[in-house]
Amino acid sequence: RRFATVFGGAAEEHRGRTVHDYLPAHEADRMAEALRRVLETGDSVNDLQITGAAPGSRDNRHWSINLYRVHGGTGRPIGVAGIGIDVTRRHLAAREAAGVRRNLALLNEAGHRIGNSLDLETTARELLDVTVPGFCDLAAVDLYQGLLLGDDDRPARPQGPGVPSLPGQGPGRAPSAPLRRVAFSSAVSDAPLSGPGALVSVGEVHRYPAGSPGAFALRTARPRLVEGGGPESGDLVQSTLVVPLVAHDTVVGLAQFSRTKGSEPFGERDRAVAVELAARAAVCIDNARLYRREHERALILQRSLLPPGDPEAAGLDIACRYLPGNAATEVGGDWFDVIELPGHRTALVVGDVMGRGLRAAVAMGELRTAVRTLALLDLEPAEVLTALDEIARGLGAPGGSQQASRAALHSRDADRSEVYLATCVYAVYDPVTRRCTIANAGHMPPVLVEPVEEGGTPRPGLLLEIPTGMPLGVGGEPFEEVEVELPEGALLALYTDGLVESRTHPLEEGLRGLRDALADPARPLEEVCDHVLNTLDTRHGEDDIALLMARVQGLPVDAVGDWQLPREARSVGRARELARAKLPAWGLEGLLDTTELLVSELVTNALRYGEGEIRLRLLLDRTLVCEVWDANLVQPRRRRARDTDEGGRGLQLVGLLSAGWGTRRTHRGKTVWFELPLPGAVAESVAELSAEQLLSMYG
Repeated sequence: RRFATVFGGAAEEHRGRTVHDYLPAHEADRMAEALRRVLETGDSVNDLQITGAAPGSRDNRHWSINLYRVHGGTGRPIGVAGIGIDVTRRHLAAREAAGVRRNLALLNEAGHRIGNSLDLETTARELLDVTVPGFCDLAAVDLYQGLLLGDDDRPARPQGPGVPSLPGQGPGRAPSAPLRRVAFSSAVSDAPLSGPGALVSVGEVHRYPAGSPGAFALRTARPRLVEGGGPESGDLVQSTLVVPLVAHDTVVGLAQFSRTKGSEPFGERDRAVAVELAARAAVCIDNARLYRREHERALILQRSLLPPGDPEAAGLDIACRYLPGNAATEVGGDWFDVIELPGHRTALVVGDVMGRGLRAAVAMGELRTAVRTLALLDLEPAEVLTALDEIARGLGAPGGSQQASRAALHSRDADRSEVYLATCVYAVYDPVTRRCTIANAGHMPPVLVEPVEEGGTPRPGLLLEIPTGMPLGVGGEPFEEVEVELPEGALLALYTDGLVESRTHPLEEGLRGLRDALADPARPLEEVCDHVLNTLDTRHGEDDIALLMARVQGLPVDAVGDWQLPREARSVGRARELARAKLPAWGLEGLLDTTELLVSELVTNALRYGEGEIRLRLLLDRTLVCEVWDANLVQPRRRRARDTDEGGRGLQLVGLLSAGWGTRRTHRGKTVWFELPLPGAVAESVAELSAEQLLSMYG
């Protein structure tokens, strides 16, 4: 009777039937074979799983069958008896639990595999590597084109009920914004199917038509389940989940997951899993977007602070290379600079701020600006590094270096201030004497390569023995400077640690490789730079690399005029005579009058306000420089003379007639100088004084 309640009809109607009357053919064969085996052997069968549908129903039921042989009174087998238990609910519960475990494992794998890189395209591919084929058969990821190009700092905001629509983009009225297909994966076909009817190749920019599931999902930030794949996919796709990528309430793109015919269609549980996968990927993609934007801005800042073009300097042939770390790493704080100083001298600077990212790039910019400012004061290299050390100590404190010093006495305040450390080498080269004064603050030692005599054997470069002070920002330790005489044709190399230091080899090995690579300094300087970078195992990408190389040329003897003048009134006239005699020999007749006038003013000031002997020096290179030296440390200052004053207008004339002028302290006094551009140079000669300018000086 119980059997009849399940399969219908009266109990008598089921007598005489076989299992083939109730079960599908393959299940009926399994059941018949089990009955035969039990009858022949007497071995019982426990928990035989049989699946079939009851008459008049399409839903399969699951039974657990137990069979055993029945014997008569004499012990002879007379048949087989069985008990069937409906385990459909248990089977569905086990299947549900298996699906939950599978989805949890999928989400756990996604947490480990998605977001391992800070690259947009790579993160999108990581999402597909997790979902295909474990979750779906086909998958694709589209990101907004503006987000990839960096033009859109705020990707699209969701729209929908209660959310104002953008102009002209009401529901169903406009296609989506341009998107680019960044990733596609398939377990069954290489065709670039993207779900409901769209054939888009990887790298192609496209729009979702108005009213399409993709446009709806992007506009409302809600997933859509689409049955079938549309006419373009034929009979391949069975169902597709269109899921927006939403990070921080912002839609950054769209992910599509498709299952083909023969796979189980997507259900509500699958929809929840797809939304969770898309959310995790969206956060990683948005992080990659923010990192890319910061990285690009830091690179722009970093490159904008480097010398533009090829630096030029009097008495030096200069070549440089700057290689920032690749896109997989953050920017660093490496920098170099070439600064023109009075008297055709040149300051060569290479530095490296410890740390990475935008913070290091900004600190580098502040220190580089400070170096240029200090260079204008014409301080000695050790004094420059001392002032830089104070500036570096004040970068992390709200009130500057003084506040940083006070904070060091109170641990609580010290913890609140950031620490900025940097290394730097600062060298000043004088082309007249071919002497270079160098000071080092914790940086790599410069390399000097002496010229090779004709027929001689090239020798490796030498590491200059310069006292290595503490890095900038540590404070408390004085810096020392060393003066080195550079022979004509010698090569001086300044660099950052990224050129010689790597995780795979010790620093000594990198320094030895650099010295060997510089062994032949006679080649063109640009070739030497390329040879160094190609020869050394720099592991470029791990760190920034800055390389600054200078070949010593020196000023020719006939380009320098140097005279000692006694401290007497007739020295003014003598100075004019010397200048008038020297300039025609240099072909500078056009500068005679201006030079004679300005030399007269500076020598007169030296006689009137200076001390000791007077030294007059004229230097010819790309410009004409005149220097007047005396032993008085008091520096002149430009002032505005009153209408009734008979003097006080000399420095005003110097400022108006020269391209630049200034003063600097020396070991035995001071130097006042002015500079004039050469006739025919790109910068035109200073215009002659107009009548209005001349009259304004006298009220």
